[in-house]
Amino acid sequence: MLHEISIGGMLFSPLLVLAPLAFLLTAATRLVLHHSGLRRYIWREAWFDVAVFVCYLAAIVYLFGD
Repeated sequence: MLHEISIGGMLFSPLLVLAPLAFLLTAATRLVLHHSGLRRYIWREAWFDVAVFVCYLAAIVYLFGD
């Protein structure tokens, strides 16, 4: 199970570290799709980006969780 991170006596959620990692993976996926030309086949780009972010975040939490 993921535990809080203590920085200076303040407790932070582990999502504070995991969410930016998922965002970077989402941005990389977005760039790859844009440069390969596959982005034009996506109907709702914003919803696709959110869905990819959530999938990456779930995978990261699953992999880094105990």
